[in-house]
Amino acid sequence: MTTQPDQKRFPVKRREDAPASATPSPAQLRLARSNAQRLGIEAQTDAEAIEKLRAAGHDPFERKEVLQMVQSGNTGPSQDNPPTPQPQLSPRELREKEIAEVQAAVAARQKKRFRSLLLRLAVFVLIPTILVGYYFFGVATPMYATQSEFFIITADKDKASGGALAATQFGNNQDSIAVQSYLASKDAMLRLDRDLGFKTHFSQDHIDFIQRLGPDATLEDAYDLYQRKVEIAFDPTEGILRMEVVAADPIAATQFAEALIAYAEERVDALSKRKRDDTMAGAEANLAEAARRTAQEELVRLQQQGALLDPDGRVSSLRNQIGSLEGELQKRQLELQTHLANPAPNTGRVAGLQGEIRRMEMMIAGLTQEMTASEGAEGTLAGLSTRIKLAQADLDTRDVMLKSALEQVQIARAEAAAQVRYLTTSVRPVTPEEASYPRAVADTALALLIFTGIYLIISLTVSILREQVTT
Repeated sequence: MTTQPDQKRFPVKRREDAPASATPSPAQLRLARSNAQRLGIEAQTDAEAIEKLRAAGHDPFERKEVLQMVQSGNTGPSQDNPPTPQPQLSPRELREKEIAEVQAAVAARQKKRFRSLLLRLAVFVLIPTILVGYYFFGVATPMYATQSEFFIITADKDKASGGALAATQFGNNQDSIAVQSYLASKDAMLRLDRDLGFKTHFSQDHIDFIQRLGPDATLEDAYDLYQRKVEIAFDPTEGILRMEVVAADPIAATQFAEALIAYAEERVDALSKRKRDDTMAGAEANLAEAARRTAQEELVRLQQQGALLDPDGRVSSLRNQIGSLEGELQKRQLELQTHLANPAPNTGRVAGLQGEIRRMEMMIAGLTQEMTASEGAEGTLAGLSTRIKLAQADLDTRDVMLKSALEQVQIARAEAAAQVRYLTTSVRPVTPEEASYPRAVADTALALLIFTGIYLIISLTVSILREQVTT
């Protein structure tokens, strides 16, 4: 704590050029006490420090002079280095000088921090970016890409029901998503490897170490590479599948793309094949159950039994004849009873009537015998007629079933045709002439942005943690 000088006990000696009434300010007193401490002069009060400094030939209020003497090792006057009077600074000048010193210290700290920032940026951003750029510009193997577009369409149900297919409607999103999932699956990768040697192509020695499959590469390694080299995107608004295939050789890239499109076509055909087959099988089974031909053949066989084309008509004719004869027989019997009732009947007439009655009875018995007699293995004529009626009814039923089955077959065919899916390729893969990857400038710039973002995130995290710890 700065003590106030005792004016009575320790009178302050003023400079000759200073006015007699001038009194040191608190700042000058602190400066005098500080100068005395730097020069190794012991003083109990500020006034004592002023006196001892003046006795040693120093200006107690000059900071620069004392600092120079301390740096040169001189603490007092000598013949070689006599004290030189220094102009006394005003409080305002002292304040400005202190502010300048603080500003210089702040500037030095800022320079130090700036150099540290540059060092961190070089280590965490610049050097990694240079390494990445070196890989893209000098090491990475050129890769060739081919693009293709295709979509799934289905038949028009209205036109399909009329027997004509019109592929004018897009297939639903489920079909497109199913095809996209299949082309991006391990199954498609394994099939492509079996057919065209996908793994062998990317195991060639001229491919750089990052994009090359090693000799001990596993199935998962090959599948990870497949996902990077075969990209499939689905646009639900347009229903279009876009595929990009990348390979180290332009011809290989085109072959891979065409093979994958062929796999997609097979998958689309298999999407609705089972349902179409089930629909048609059910309709054809109903058609087979109609069995109209068998019923018709049975009717014809029964009609031809006994050389009768119409057994039912024959039975009806016999019944009519028997009915007519029975009517005539009743008349003759009535007439015979009338003649026999006379006291003296005419014997000739009675005998004639009796003869006619016997003949009619014989004719009726013959006709009845003909109608009820057995007709071979089929039984009586009446039974044959009944079976023919049943066969005719069965034939009529089969006709109704056949008509319904035919209608079902027609509907099933229309539904099956409406369920057909087609894969149409709007953009065929074309063999590229120039390498598409790597895009050295864009990829290096992207790496710079990524490293910068990572550095900023880490710096912010460290600053927040440091602030939390200090508080």
